[in-house]
Amino acid sequence: MTILTLVRHGETDWNRDRRIQGTTDIPLNDVGRQQARATGLALLDALDPELPRVVVSSDLSRAVETAEIIAGELGTVVSAYYPQLRERAYGEAEGVDAAEYAARWGAPPTTADIPGSEPWPHVRRRAVRALRTVARDARRRTAPVAASVVVVTHGGLIRELVRHATRGDLPLPETRMPNGASYTLLVERERMRVLSSLGIPA
Repeated sequence: MTILTLVRHGETDWNRDRRIQGTTDIPLNDVGRQQARATGLALLDALDPELPRVVVSSDLSRAVETAEIIAGELGTVVSAYYPQLRERAYGEAEGVDAAEYAARWGAPPTTADIPGSEPWPHVRRRAVRALRTVARDARRRTAPVAASVVVVTHGGLIRELVRHATRGDLPLPETRMPNGASYTLLVERERMRVLSSLGIPA
């Protein structure tokens, strides 16, 4: 079994302006860098100091920079970048702000039929496979010792992993995951289980 802390990347200008990012590669802004440092310091206090620390990331720049800042606070480096950890592709909605989105599609991004977007079932399958690959790679990297694994990725991907692990009970539909927030998951051979959500025990 492997314990992984999933961290949403820090804020970008598009997050601030409530624009849908998806796979569009938008960098962190200064607020996002501050969030990443704060998350790194919080993890420094929370993670077992006796265990090696493995930090990995999506290959999109907002996740990469967040991971690099967190790794620096943890006294390590980012060991791998996984394209499979990218955010959902939102097709024609990418770059669209909240007002335009509401006018064009109305329904939330979790249910709207957006042309060119990646289907949610595909996102979930991709996310689960990616997380299992991350866990396997981390075990190989630090065997025979278990590691504290930090995975910097994206809100939509984390939401689907948590839904998978809780059979749809979490997150609640109205829940919005802040930039820099985290969920901790236990990945076992046959299942995943949420240990904490947004830093609060589940």
